[in-house]
Amino acid sequence: MIRILQNLLRRWSELSLALQFLVAGGFGLLAVMLVVGAWVTTQIRDGVIRNSAATTALYVDSVIAPLLPDLRKSQELSDSVKQALDETLGQGALGKRIVSFRLWRRDGTVLYAKEAGLIGHRFDLSPGLRSAFEGNVVAQFDTFDENESQAEAIGLPLLEIYNPVREPWSGEVVAVTEFYEVADDFKATLASALLSSWLIVAGATLAAFLLLSGIVLRGSRTIDDQRGALRRQVSELQGLVAQNNALRVRVQRASRRATALNERYLRRIGADLHDGPAQLVALAALRMDSPVFSSDGHSGESRSTEVAMIRKTLEDAMREIRGICTGLVLPQIETAATTDILRLAVNEHEMRTGTSVTLTLAGHLPEPGASEKISIYRFVQEGLNNAYRHGRGKDQAVSAGMKGSRLFVEVSDGGPGFDPARVEGLGLAGLRERVESIGGQFETLTGPHGTRLVIRLSVEEQA
Repeated sequence: MIRILQNLLRRWSELSLALQFLVAGGFGLLAVMLVVGAWVTTQIRDGVIRNSAATTALYVDSVIAPLLPDLRKSQELSDSVKQALDETLGQGALGKRIVSFRLWRRDGTVLYAKEAGLIGHRFDLSPGLRSAFEGNVVAQFDTFDENESQAEAIGLPLLEIYNPVREPWSGEVVAVTEFYEVADDFKATLASALLSSWLIVAGATLAAFLLLSGIVLRGSRTIDDQRGALRRQVSELQGLVAQNNALRVRVQRASRRATALNERYLRRIGADLHDGPAQLVALAALRMDSPVFSSDGHSGESRSTEVAMIRKTLEDAMREIRGICTGLVLPQIETAATTDILRLAVNEHEMRTGTSVTLTLAGHLPEPGASEKISIYRFVQEGLNNAYRHGRGKDQAVSAGMKGSRLFVEVSDGGPGFDPARVEGLGLAGLRERVESIGGQFETLTGPHGTRLVIRLSVEEQA
């Protein structure tokens, strides 16, 4: 039973607010309509019966009262009074409307009745008689109690009326007249009034229900739209949070790798300086301690030869220092165009290595930001260096263009290729980190017929 209730509650909660209101509000307003309609029709029925009975009772009393004697003094009706009542109630319009007539004494004795056999009999007072002896006009429609004969049921609707008979000078109730009036017209009027009241109540209830349904439906639609928009925003926010987390992890990883790469760069620079210029300078210093300079026994020609050797050693050291600095210091590329940056990197490589590079550029290349320009320059520089060292400078080529909204730059050679997992060195690893840190993609394609290095950048042209 509990599970059934839980299932019903779950299904109910899954319904939309508008549908919940249509169900709950519909039943609620229907119950209210029935209660209000029943109360209104009861009030209308009682009011119509009471007013109609009062009018009829007043008319009958105006006809019958003059015929009756002083019932305070006379406990029985004379034959002449009974005959007058018979003639009055059996003829004319009154006789046609009145089906049954009885005159009751306070102790429950029938003083007069159209059915002569009832005269003189005593009955227990019914609630209607008691109320009438208290001075009230009592009316009942289509009802009979146990003291009443079914002879009144003649197949027509009847209005039973208890009317108190008052003493003219004191107003005291001395008797009660009970009569049944044929109420076919009354029944039709009452039915029409009740039908009209039900239609009015039902119409008002339906109008209220439609008005409230429209308001609730509009509110429910607004809530559903806002709920859908909120869900979309939450979904977008979750996506952004996941993206931010991924970017944070990438930044942390890139930071760690950048620290390691910087340390490796420093070690390489130190090794280059130690193995190159430092060794040459040390050699020059040793030659300065040569006996040629420390004694006077050597000829000037020997000294000149030694000085030339020292000068050549120092020039080689300076050349290697300049080469190291050239690799470290960037040219002024922040303000240069993308095509100029590519030509500059290619020309420097050709001048340094004495090899040729094929440069292919698209008709229009975007002008990205400084970070993208530096990445492009370093990529071409390092890619051509690898092509020269590992590909022997064979079929070196650089190309750049647009694919969709992304800028691609490719460096290729016709060398024997290499294993990226084992041979990708410091330069390519640093380039990969640099490119991925600005949201780009780095791709290495190598094989026995050559190597291709490709970067793809999402760029926005700078104003």
